[in-house]
Amino acid sequence: MWNNLPSDLLSNVFSYLPPHSLARAMVTCRHWHDCGRSTTSRHQHPPWFVALPTRALNLCFVHNPIESTWHLLGLKHVPSLTRPVSTIPGHGLILFKSTGSVPLQLSVCDPFTSRFRHLPQLWKPRTNPAVGVIEDCPSQFNVYVAGGMCKAASGGAASYEPTLEMFDSRSNNWTIIGSMPIEFAVRLTVWTPNESVYSCGVLYWMTSARAYSIMGFDMSSNKWKELSVPMGDTLEFAAMVPRDGKLAVIGGTHGGNVLVWELGEDDKWNVIERMPVELGKRLFGGSTKCVGIEGGVCLYKEIAKEMVVWRRDRNHKNRWEWYSIEGCNQISGKRLENYPIKGLFLHPNLACSSSFF
Repeated sequence: MWNNLPSDLLSNVFSYLPPHSLARAMVTCRHWHDCGRSTTSRHQHPPWFVALPTRALNLCFVHNPIESTWHLLGLKHVPSLTRPVSTIPGHGLILFKSTGSVPLQLSVCDPFTSRFRHLPQLWKPRTNPAVGVIEDCPSQFNVYVAGGMCKAASGGAASYEPTLEMFDSRSNNWTIIGSMPIEFAVRLTVWTPNESVYSCGVLYWMTSARAYSIMGFDMSSNKWKELSVPMGDTLEFAAMVPRDGKLAVIGGTHGGNVLVWELGEDDKWNVIERMPVELGKRLFGGSTKCVGIEGGVCLYKEIAKEMVVWRRDRNHKNRWEWYSIEGCNQISGKRLENYPIKGLFLHPNLACSSSFF
């Protein structure tokens, strides 16, 4: 019966499968493989956590939240002189940028299929800018580059570049869409931000050191604004995360007190959640990092250390729950070194990612 199902019906069935089950189905036969490649995920499943060692090891570890298992993926196709910036989560892609003093070169890869490609060169060559991502729909995404250092045309000293460029995945082109105050360009360059967050028509970046502050670009007005971070001068760590379309900040103080704030009306911050004390104490000491996606947040240190997740309950959409997950100590019975990592979230999605390559 399954062999005789029309492709559209089989693809619809596949769309309900979690990523690991879909991958298994796709190796059954050529017909199922082709249907799986054309399947659009319904994103009813929680995102996967991706841990990339900060050393150039050309590999990454991914955590399957449904089976609570870790897997090792090779990234030999990714150039060594690059480092991860963020993900394009709905497309299942990791965004990388070049390192060193060379002009910025961005690239994307699908860690599950090993597809890789460079994005075109920017209009304004620059080093060390802030990089952000907006996903407009399942078939399109935009990458934004703000600030950075630009060499003088006459060969003189480099200067800060006060422009914002946008890459459109449909046209495969960069466009300069606006300017920015020079002081914003300086801060986005010197205090290299972590991941961006898009909320209510504004693309936000947070500086990466105390006292934390947030800079945002309003897409409709082409204007920049600045927000203070609650307890920004006392937090041991802080990160922006998206939550139900709004901007949220999660941060921790000395002693393991972790709070979540949400940006409300008139750009005022409201405390909406506190991490259970027993979980916060497990993060105390060392360098805690945080990454978020719609529906989930992960606080982590190294690959082998315990991690804490705050995620929407799959059975109650308005309820979020805290829990811990074990770090990755071994793969296939082989013990691993305790690598420092860069953590990211994405939805494995073969169909969306394949359309861009």
